[in-house]
Amino acid sequence: MPCESLRVGVVGCGRMGRLHARTWAAMPGVRLVGVCDPIETARAQVAAQFGCEAFERPEALVGRVDAVSVASTTSRRVEAVGPLLAAGVACLIEKPLAATVEECRRIGEMARSGGAVVQVGHIERFNSAVMAAMALGLSPRFVEAVRLSPLPFRSLDVGVVMDVMIHDIDIVLSLVGVPAGRVDAIGAAVVGDSEDLCSARVEFEGGAAAMFNASRLSHRVERRLRIYAPDAFVTVDYHKRTAQVVRRSPAVEALRAAVAEVRAGRADPSSFDFARLAPLEDLPVDGSADALRLQAESFTRAVRRQTPPAVGIDDATRAVELATRISAAARKR
Repeated sequence: MPCESLRVGVVGCGRMGRLHARTWAAMPGVRLVGVCDPIETARAQVAAQFGCEAFERPEALVGRVDAVSVASTTSRRVEAVGPLLAAGVACLIEKPLAATVEECRRIGEMARSGGAVVQVGHIERFNSAVMAAMALGLSPRFVEAVRLSPLPFRSLDVGVVMDVMIHDIDIVLSLVGVPAGRVDAIGAAVVGDSEDLCSARVEFEGGAAAMFNASRLSHRVERRLRIYAPDAFVTVDYHKRTAQVVRRSPAVEALRAAVAEVRAGRADPSSFDFARLAPLEDLPVDGSADALRLQAESFTRAVRRQTPPAVGIDDATRAVELATRISAAARKR
């Protein structure tokens, strides 16, 4: 693609659509052409704020743009992206890719037919703390993910698994790199018809396992990931964008030696300092990095170079598939 400004649009003018519009409007080499939303006041406000045109339907962007951020309602995702993909317009589609696995596959078929680049907005892939942890190249044996928050009063057309747990599902799938096997879950629907809190245990081929806990009925915000691997233990705070590691060597050797001393009666347990024997090492993290901006830059590179995106349709479909299995398992309890 030539180096002239990339013409972009945004479909959906809710909270995430507005954030996408703000990101595109501030990026060099990009021109925000227009936004689209069926609600007139929503599209008019965003268009006025960022100085672009406003349209009612996605097909109005065809011929005007090279790429689009799609942040419309999940339940209407196929309807929103259909005319864009048919015209070969590159799409950055907010997570989840679609409400069902079947719809994800349909989007994949439309993208291939239209020759369109599609990246899926699993934004935590671009969280600088997550990137620092993944750069270690660990092979996890156990992962624990916790994601708690107050009710956001949005995305209530899907349950907490598809709304927020799917962030952690995508990260764990990318870390483990193998298909999920057994799934056990328990959840509860409190506000509406879909689950508002859920706890799940997933076993993967090869023996790894993960625990997922998500709630949108918490009075506190907590978003943490803990990765246990043969050579290290890593903890990630998504919210604060920090990451720390305890490396197996020399920590395990020091701990084993201390335990041996205590068992042999040669040392008093109180004489040992666990934090000193197994020191936490801060991983280098750029806490000021804007994950949405990094995601947009990644997407534009894929569009300009016509290369595979950082998070493709297959990755996103696997995440929806596992999320669907977890939700189904929770409903059976």
